[in-house]
Amino acid sequence: MTLNERRTALIFGGARGISAASARKLAEDGFDVAFTYVSRPDRASELVSEIEAGGQRAIAIQADSADPQAIEAAVRTTVEKLGAIDTVVVNAGILRTNMVGEVSLEELDLMIDVNIRGVFLAIQAAAAKMKDGGRIITIGSNTAERTGMQGASVYQFTKAAVAAMIKGLALDLAPRHITVNNVQPGPTDTDMNAGALEYLSGRSPMKRVAHPSEIAELVSYLAGPGSSYMTGSSLTIDGGWVL
Repeated sequence: MTLNERRTALIFGGARGISAASARKLAEDGFDVAFTYVSRPDRASELVSEIEAGGQRAIAIQADSADPQAIEAAVRTTVEKLGAIDTVVVNAGILRTNMVGEVSLEELDLMIDVNIRGVFLAIQAAAAKMKDGGRIITIGSNTAERTGMQGASVYQFTKAAVAAMIKGLALDLAPRHITVNNVQPGPTDTDMNAGALEYLSGRSPMKRVAHPSEIAELVSYLAGPGSSYMTGSSLTIDGGWVL
C-alpha cells in the first residue's frame, strides 16, 4: 500500500472503552489511527504499540476536548503525521450526575463544553482537513431517546443535542459526499459505568451491558463503503433498553 492509498482515522475520546475498541477495529479494517487522550499516557502508549504490532501506524495525542486549541492541534498533528483524514470518530464525553437542584454552574458548563461544543468543534476542525467522501461518526447515547435515570438530565440533553446536530451537519457536508452519523449506545462496560454494571445489567432486557467491541462493529460499518448512502442518522445499539 502506497502513502496515497493509506486511510487515516482520527478518534477523539481516549485510549479506553469505546474509543480504544474503535481504534482497534478501524486498524483491523486497514486504517492508520490517531487518537486523543487526556490522562493515562501509559494506556495510550500501550494502544499505539498494539496497533503498530498489527501493521498499521498509530499516534496518541494528548488533548482535552473542552479546549478548542487542543482540538485544532490534534487535527493538525494527525494530518502532518498520517495524512488527510478519511474518518473521524468523536467519542469525547463526560457524565456528571446530580439532581436538578444540586447541579452547579461549573458542572453544567463542563458537560456542555465537552459533550456539545467539543463535538461540534472537533467535526468543524476535522472536516476542513477531510477527504471528500469521508465519514464522520459521533458517539452519543441511547438516553437521547430513552428515559435515562435520576440525576442525569444534563448529560441526557447534551446527547439529544448531538443527535439533532448531526442532521444539520449532514446537510452541510453532503455536497462533499461526507456522511455524518451518530451511534447511540446503551450501557456499556466502560470506566464511566464501572460502579454500576450489575445494576445496569439488571435493568437490561438482555440482562447484560454491551462490550465496547460491539459498539466498535457499528463504527466500522459506518466508516466503510456499505454505509455510503446513510447520513444524518442516529443508530441506537442498546440491547432493547426500554426505560
